[in-house]
Amino acid sequence: MTQEKIAVVLFNLGGPDKAESIRPFLLNFFMDKNIIRAPLPIRALVARAIANKRTKNEAGTSYGFMGGRSPLLENTQKQADALQKYLQNTQGAKAWKCFIAMRYWHPMSDETARAVAAYNPDRIVLVPLYPQFSTTTTWSSLQQWRKAADAIGLDKPESLLCCYPTEDGFVQASAKHVRATYDAAIAAGHTPRILFSAHGLPEKVVKDGDPYQWQCEQTAAAIVRAAGLDNADWMSCYQSRVGPLKWIGPSTDEALEQAGRDKIGVIVYPHAFVSEHVETLVEIEIEYRHKADELGLPYFGRVNTVMDAPDFIAGLAKQIDLRLNGEKIAAHDNQPSICPAEFSQCCQRRGQDLVNRKHQQKAA
Repeated sequence: MTQEKIAVVLFNLGGPDKAESIRPFLLNFFMDKNIIRAPLPIRALVARAIANKRTKNEAGTSYGFMGGRSPLLENTQKQADALQKYLQNTQGAKAWKCFIAMRYWHPMSDETARAVAAYNPDRIVLVPLYPQFSTTTTWSSLQQWRKAADAIGLDKPESLLCCYPTEDGFVQASAKHVRATYDAAIAAGHTPRILFSAHGLPEKVVKDGDPYQWQCEQTAAAIVRAAGLDNADWMSCYQSRVGPLKWIGPSTDEALEQAGRDKIGVIVYPHAFVSEHVETLVEIEIEYRHKADELGLPYFGRVNTVMDAPDFIAGLAKQIDLRLNGEKIAAHDNQPSICPAEFSQCCQRRGQDLVNRKHQQKAA
């Protein structure tokens, strides 16, 4: 009997692969209408201005610390390889192949869609490597994937894991990393404050109904419980602000300043990231560590992301198996929308339009 072929497409942000790629990567990023919500002519002007300015800065600083390139693709490939191996070992009745679709740099959705079409799977499962849903990440990646798949006529049963902010495997892997870093601080004679630092968003995006901030806060609380740190000092904060708009807060800079006033050490866990890249290896490890030193914090520790931790990979595999029951969008464990009603941009509420459009195209 022929094995059923399953393609698993992992969505991620992407990053420049050499110094010359920094500007086009940033231009792709800021041209995304989900990032800068302005008409195309204005968005193009703003995107070029920001990309030009940040290219000069980041070539010598953020990406300069990493040799002018991001390690995100290699790290995502490690996760894809670990997930494919786990699926083959545990669900060998099916043939599994994992693909990567980056949003703003190669391999992007058009390249990946062609590779998936060549594989000719029976079904496709889309898995964002963004645990918490946002219109600026998962939704943007899904739109780009749908456009690329439609363009080449890739028409296979397809389902999406829209979010997994409190999925057990992700939470357990995170809790182990947080607990280990916390215990190291205790062993060094410090009781630290835990800063759960997520990538920020303009406040306007959240006010428009994006559930990202709410989901990030749910993740932090779940990790604290799983790590047995219910009585610990912890807080949520947000990093990587860009541009003049008001962003959600408090910022990680503000959290560090507060820790300085409180004369307490910190450990920082980037709980909205699942792989190491510029925001973890440079912004947290180098820039925030330097700021903590300037502020006189008695201790600073960075918690590693989950990467290919066994619990995390097993958790993703479980969710993929649950997705293999028809064309649908679902949160982890096939839950109905986990977001309160005020979050109108919830993926399950918005995403049904994309599912319906695909079925309409089939009917036509």
